[in-house]
Amino acid sequence: MLLALDAGNTNITIGAFDGDKLISRWRLRTIHEQTADEWGILMRNLFALNSLALERIGGIVISSVVPPLEQNLTEMAKRYFGLTPMFVTAATDTGITVRYDNPREVGADRIVNAVAAYQKYGGPCVVVDLGTAITFDAVSKDAEYLGGVICPGIGIAIGGLFSKTARLPMVDFREPEKLIGSNTVGSIQSGLYYGFIGLIDGIIERMRNELGPATRAIATGGQAPLIIRGSKYLHAADEDLTLDGLRIIWQRNQIS
Repeated sequence: MLLALDAGNTNITIGAFDGDKLISRWRLRTIHEQTADEWGILMRNLFALNSLALERIGGIVISSVVPPLEQNLTEMAKRYFGLTPMFVTAATDTGITVRYDNPREVGADRIVNAVAAYQKYGGPCVVVDLGTAITFDAVSKDAEYLGGVICPGIGIAIGGLFSKTARLPMVDFREPEKLIGSNTVGSIQSGLYYGFIGLIDGIIERMRNELGPATRAIATGGQAPLIIRGSKYLHAADEDLTLDGLRIIWQRNQIS
């Protein structure tokens, strides 16, 4: 079995694979101060709740954009699984060519998403990852990571609107009942929902103009199912895209 971890700024997503099949998935808050033992105890509890044995894990692969976590995750893997984890970096053999000016600047999660999207949906394609930031990553038909676009995320927008205004309330991100809000909460929710759909579709449209009309657009991240319902250009919401990408990269490096 393979344990895959995607450590992001807000959440860490964890998946357990039996071959190509994702058999368990967990999403936890990213806590920078969490020790290796705390991670280990947490993993033991998660595995126990899902009737999985730690001893069945034969490999661990990690993508991380939070450097302070990496040492503790490494120690956790060694102490509790007896394994040295594989971290996805710019030097990893991923099967795609990175055309970024400086490949080391690209977040590991963006490369992992690009690998999974190309393998699962073909190219050219655009991956829209709705995380702390909203990232748009372009992959050519020749399996080249071309770069992308980075925008502030939905949570950042909600938090900024609440903290920088005196009388506007904190709201949940959801599809509003109607476009024109008849109260403050409804007006904010409509602005957030349709505003981000407009942003996402507008950027995808411009990227399609460069990549070609056959370009597929795939969304991943917590709000993907909500956004795709109102989007003109998103073709699929793939919750497990990043975990699948980690599995694909792991398997490729075991073969080579």
